[in-house]
Parts: sequence; structure tokens; C-alpha cells
Amino acid sequence: MLLFFTLGLLIHFVFFASIFDIYFTSPLVHGMTPQFTPLPPPARRLVLFVADGLRADTLYELDENGTSRAPFIRNIIMHEGSWGVSHTRVPTESRPGHVALIAGFYEDVSAVAKGWKENPVEFDSLFNESKYTWSWGSPDILPMFAKGASGDHVYTYSYDAKREDFGAQDATKLDTWVFDNVKDFFHHARNNQSLFSKISEEKIVFFLHLLGIDTNGHAHRPSSRDYKDNIKKVDDGVKEIVSMFNHFYGNDGKTTFIFTSDHGMTDWGSHGAGHPSETLTPLVTWGAGINYPQRVSAQQFDDSFLKEWRLENWKRLDVNQGILPVDYLNNTDLFKAESMFTNAVQILEQFKVKMTQKKEVTLPFLFTPFKLLSDSKQFNILRKARSYIKHRKFDEVVSLCKELIHLALKGLSYYHTYDRFFLGINVVIGFVGWISYASLLIIKSHSNLIKGVSKEVKKPSHLLPCSFVAIGILVAFFLLIQACPWTYYVYGLLPVPIWYAVLREFQVIQDLVTSLLTYPLSHFVGYLLVFTLGIEVLVLSFFYRHMLTAGLTAFAVWPFLTRLWTRAKVTSLSWAFFSVLLAVFPLMPVVGRKPDISLVMGAGLLVLLLSLCVVTSLMKRKDSFRKEELLVHLLQVLSTVLSMYVVYSTQSSLLRKQGLPLMNQIISWATLASSLVVPLLSSLAVFQRLFSILLSLMSTYLLLSTGYEAVFPLVLSCLMFVWINIEQETLQQSGVCCKQKLTSIQFSYNTDITQFRQLYLDDIRRAFFLVFFLVTAFFGTGNIASINSFDLASVYCFLTVFSPFMMGALMMWKILIPFVLVMCAFEAVQLTTQLSSKSLFLIVLVISDIMALHFFFLVKDYGSWLDIGTSISHYVIVMSMTIFLVFLNGLAQLLTTKKLRLCGKPKSHFM
Repeated sequence: MLLFFTLGLLIHFVFFASIFDIYFTSPLVHGMTPQFTPLPPPARRLVLFVADGLRADTLYELDENGTSRAPFIRNIIMHEGSWGVSHTRVPTESRPGHVALIAGFYEDVSAVAKGWKENPVEFDSLFNESKYTWSWGSPDILPMFAKGASGDHVYTYSYDAKREDFGAQDATKLDTWVFDNVKDFFHHARNNQSLFSKISEEKIVFFLHLLGIDTNGHAHRPSSRDYKDNIKKVDDGVKEIVSMFNHFYGNDGKTTFIFTSDHGMTDWGSHGAGHPSETLTPLVTWGAGINYPQRVSAQQFDDSFLKEWRLENWKRLDVNQGILPVDYLNNTDLFKAESMFTNAVQILEQFKVKMTQKKEVTLPFLFTPFKLLSDSKQFNILRKARSYIKHRKFDEVVSLCKELIHLALKGLSYYHTYDRFFLGINVVIGFVGWISYASLLIIKSHSNLIKGVSKEVKKPSHLLPCSFVAIGILVAFFLLIQACPWTYYVYGLLPVPIWYAVLREFQVIQDLVTSLLTYPLSHFVGYLLVFTLGIEVLVLSFFYRHMLTAGLTAFAVWPFLTRLWTRAKVTSLSWAFFSVLLAVFPLMPVVGRKPDISLVMGAGLLVLLLSLCVVTSLMKRKDSFRKEELLVHLLQVLSTVLSMYVVYSTQSSLLRKQGLPLMNQIISWATLASSLVVPLLSSLAVFQRLFSILLSLMSTYLLLSTGYEAVFPLVLSCLMFVWINIEQETLQQSGVCCKQKLTSIQFSYNTDITQFRQLYLDDIRRAFFLVFFLVTAFFGTGNIASINSFDLASVYCFLTVFSPFMMGALMMWKILIPFVLVMCAFEAVQLTTQLSSKSLFLIVLVISDIMALHFFFLVKDYGSWLDIGTSISHYVIVMSMTIFLVFLNGLAQLLTTKKLRLCGKPKSHFM
């Protein structure tokens, strides 16, 4: 069985990784011939301002007094330059956003997980092509472009990373630092001949990365005065820098200025997904080679922003990366035509290289070229474009080049996804095979379904293994002659041993069919429909959180539809009450939208009240409650009180902009570290151990909470306690075993393996309950399938200085705490119902894999970026949940069965 779980874990890792190989590989193409416009550029230098985290609407809209927050930028829009909305793409994070701006391509989605400081793939950039580039700003952004540059011509100036503190100081100082250092740089250049000669060259870039707005948005929300005031300070800083440049270069008219943002931000101060507030960013540009404002009487857009911003009379020019926005250029028609032609040839060159690469590694009779852009059509379009340029038909050139770019981009996408169908089919075959094998293993080893079926033991045939060996060799040879990457071998060969294992159990399949034929058809169809409905509810809950409410409401009614109500009225009523109470949470707004520390304090008081009641109750049982255990509970109560103090104290300190107090930080980390140790000191009695685990984990959860979600684990745990009791009642009702008091059952009870019973049909319901509770634990307080659901304010009791991986780890632990509570309760359910954890875990695995297969088919790379990002997240979450179940099962066993003593030898038992 250990071998089975190890292989299962490896197989799920392969299925997990497959989504990125099939849908999201790097789009970069290498080996093209460089293409240049034959005409001289209008500018000698570029000044690029990137206001990190700036939303388009917050910059362009007027404030409550009818005045602009950025008067200098608005004056540019009306009198000097061109403007529009830049449409960014998922993931709306700083690294891929800057890569799109400076390198000119959309980085693959997986790159966001590879860090801000490293380059996951080699790429060229504007900085690399410049003569010199000077950049100022965040140490998280600047180094990645300096590292990727060839030669030593990209210079970076960054402040200390500790300045990126969400609570200790006014974040506008980050932007002030940039502006001041740029001024000092040019002042120094006047007295340094070597530097002066460098900045007087052509093809030079000045990059100013302004992080203050993003930091204030995370700390105080985009609707805050801090965020909006930061925009005003940036506007003032940009005005001073522009004036300085014009003065330094003697108003030579050879400087181009661009002001934009890498991504926006949600109303609740996060980003990463595809909400319009995250993907719509401002773009304002002026100076050399840029068009002056264009007055218009009417404009057609799918939004109503122009009227809201009172800019309906100034032409808005929206852009996407990849295609030259010629409407922004102020130059001769010849220059625009030549520039557009060069842009088209550059993209066509990428198409040719991509087609050649795919053709070289595909068998001739299997290769299907992109028919919309054949060699003859390429030649005709290029010849016609050159002819139009020669005859000065420049509008026709631009139109023709746009058509060529459109076709070339479609062709690039075609060849980029050429192997998608082949890989997808292999993964699906592997998935179905694995689900089939796990189901057969359950039926064969853990159920009585085929026990009564008479069968003859047949001598194994050598035909089956030989056939699968031959299939494996053919698949490997097919991949070898096409020079496929090693991952293709994994996806192509993995289904072979899986289906061999399935067909080896052919006798079990026969016996299963025979057994099912004796079963009433109406019963079989009814159970199948209920199971299918349950799976679909789980799948739909990923899209619509209120489906969890519907499911929990159905759970509340369940005891009253059975004989449980007549046997255990109090337990049934408790089950219904806590099911309905838990059902309220999916109907509430997603966590982080409106923080409310008073709710966190309220949750802490409820924990203290519950602790008082439980400890008082346990103390009355003098035979089962020792002073050592009382000390442990008092320690946990003290930890809860300290957590409440730290949350309140930290919130007050941050509001005064005094940062995170050191003592609060020490208490928070100490609470986190002790939360997995202190429960091991408590009694091994089921009720006392589970309650001890709840108290310890609640102390940490309070520190990570910002609002109503602090109550969620408490309500969930109450339902889990009732679940343990009600499962005992159902088993007693069916006559399988007698009911025992939870206070008399010990997690350390040395259960004889012979006492484990076989699976019954009702055990599928128990496994379904577990999966449903796990999904509820995941989505109960927010749709975390979207990256923007994470609220950085959750970790401010632990740290406020920007550290993406540490903050991510803390938020992940917050997500896992309800998981751990559910898994610990499930350990008790298995113990009290005398059920092998392996058998029930197999059913859970099958249910999870069926859900994963659903989401594999639902993954998309088209449509809105919100839909694309969500579809990826759903598949990743389900696959992660399946993999994490193994880890959580081990952690739950550790927390429930391990016993530490304050003195003497430790004693432990693992089931």
C-alpha cells in the first residue's frame, strides 16, 4: 500500500505539472534576423515613468471638488501629448508587467512563481538594445533587466529593501527617493565629463520605477487618502523631472516621455488576477515623435470611462503589447509606414522560425502547416507592401501590415499550441486509467461487493504484459524520431503502465459487472445520480460560492430524512444548527474587502468563553483531568489573549504609521511556532485532543485575520465535533458497531487491524462529506482561486516589510488551518467508526480526481483574462488539494496521536 501511495503521489505531480506544459509554455522565439527601420528615429532619449500599482480610473478621474489629482499629467493630455488605456494581462504582478512594458512580450503565467529577481527565460529588452540605460527604484524590479543585458551598459540605483515597509513610514518617501536621486545624478553629471558625454549620446533610456503608490494601495486601499495623495506627489515629481530634462538638454526637442503603470489594483488593495481594476492602466506619452492632442466630437468604447473622466473630447488611444501603436506617432507618413512594415517583418520572422522548428521535429506526413499564411501569401503581402511604399500609398501599407501581423500572431499561436491535443489526450487517458485502478483497488481489497461472486483463479497470461511492452516501445520510438522533449515521454508513456495495472484486474472487473447485474437497476441508477449530483455541486462551488450554502443546507436536512432524528434528536438538531450557521459564510463578501478588527476581537472572546465552558466541564471529571492538562489549557487561553492584544495593538500602531512593534512580532512568531507543539502536551482522549488543537490553531488564525473570517474555524470545528457524534449514530443505527463516549476513546488506542471493517455504501457518503468540508474550508471565506483574494493585511502581525515568499507562506498557512481542523476531525471519524484510513482515503482520492478531470477540460487560454486565470487556478487548486491530502493526513495523525510529556519519556502511537 505504501508503494501505491508513493506512485500515486508521483502520478499526481505529473498531472499537476502537465497544465503548464500543455497550456503555458514560454512564448519566446529565438534565432530571428534583426530588423530595423531604415529612417532615423525622432528622439535621442526616452524617459520612462512607471507608477507601480496605479489604476487608470484613479489617475484620470476628477476628485470630489472637480479637480484632477494629477494636474500636470492632465495638462499633458489636453495640450501636449497622446493618452489612452493600456490593457495588461494575467498575472497582474510587477515582474510580468514590467517584462511586457520593457521587453515587449507577455511572459508565460508560470514565470510569476519563479521569483522577482531572476529571469526564468532569456529575453531581449529595450534596455539591452539601448546605448546606455540608467534606472532608479525598487531592488525587486531593476536587477532583472540589468542581469539580462549583454555588456555593462545598464546601470541601476536602488534603495534598501527594508524601505518597502507597509506600515512603518509614509510610502511616498520611496518615490521621493527616486526623484531626489535622479536630480542628484544630473547635478553630478554637470561636473563629470565622462558621465556627461554618456548621457549626451543617442539611444539612451532613463527608467524611473515609482513604488509608493503600490505600497500605499496594499497598506491603505486605493480609495484611501494616502493612495490618492501619493498620486499628487508623483505628479509633482514628474513635473520637476520633465522640467529638469528640458533645461539640461536645452529644450532640444529630442526627449520622449512615457508615463504608465505595470498593473492596477482592486478596491481591497490586491492584484494578480484579471479584474478590470487590475488590467486597465494609464498610458500618457509626449515629447519627440509623439502626436499632439486630438480633439474629437464622439468616441466609441465598450465602457463609460470617458464621460466619467470628462475626457470625451480628447482622443483616447488604447494599446495592447506586440503591435506598434502608430496613432501615437507624430512623424511623416513614410516613417509610420516603414515602422509598421518593420514591425510586421519582425513578427513574421518569429512565425517563420517557429514553423521551421516545428516542421523539423514532426514527421512529414503528420505535419499540418498554418494554411492562412502560406509562403506564397507571405511573399505577396510583403511585395505589395513594398510596392505601396514606393507609390506613397502609406495608409494602404499600414492596413496591409496590420493584416500580416494579425495572421502572423495567429500562426505563432497555432504552432505554439501544435502539440496541445496530443498531450491533452495522453493526460486524460492517464487520468481515467488512474481513477479506474483506484476504484478497482477499493472494490477488490476494501469492500464486500464481489466477495460472494464465485470465480476461478486463472493462470496469468504473458500476452497482456508483452502487448503493453510493445505499446510502450512504439510510443517511445514515435517520440524519439520526432525529437520530442523529455516531458513528452512522461506524458506519453505514463498511461501504459497505468492501464496495464487496470487490465490485470480483469477478473475483478468481470466479478463487479456480475455483482451489479444482481443489484436493482433503479437503486443503482439512483445512487449514481446522487453521486454525480454531488460531484457537480463540488465543481460548481469553485465558480459559485453559494453552492456551498446549498450543499450545507442539504446536509442540515439530511438527519431528518433518515431514522437519525428519532434516535438522536439533540445531535441531529446540533448538526442542523451548525450546518446552517456555516452555510452563512459563503454568502458573505470575500475576506479582505472590508477589514473589521472588532470582529476578530469578537471571535477571540468566543474562543475564551468556549474554553471556560470546556475546562469547567472537564474539571468536574476528576478521574480524567490532571493538573498537567489544566496547565496546557491555561497556556492556550493565555496564548489566545495575547493574540487578541497583538491584533489590536498592531492595528493601532499601523494606523499611527509607527510600524509593527517588535514585541508584537516576537509574540506572533512564538505563537505560530508553538501552535503545533502545545497540543501534543494534552490528553489523547478524542474530545480533549481535538479541543486542544482548535485552541492552538485559533491563536495563530486570529493573528492572520482581518475580519469575519476569524469566526469561521470556530463554527467549522463545532460542526466537526457534531459530525464525529453523528457518524457514531449512523453506524450504531446500521448495527455495525456500538456507540462509545468520545471522552473514553483514545487516539492512542492500539487498534487491531482485524477490527477494521470492510467498506459499506454509506462510507462513500462519509468520504464525500470530507471532500465537501475541505472545499468549504477552502472557499468558505473567499474565492481564493483568484490571486487578488489574498490580503497582505493578514500578515501584518508577523511582518510589514515586503517579502513575497514569506508573506505567501503565511497566507498559505492561514488557508491550511481550516484544512487541518477538518482532517483531525476525520481522524476521529475513522477511529470511532472502525474504518481503515487507507480505504476511506482511496475514495476521497477518486472523488478529487474526478473533480480534477472536470477542471482539466475547463482550462482555457482564450476569452477574458479573468476567465483564463480562474480556470488555471481551479485545476491547480484541485490537484494541490489531492497532493496536500497526503501531507495533511500525516500532519493530522501527528497532532492527534503523538503525546509529549513535560517530564519523563515521550510516548507516541501512530495508527
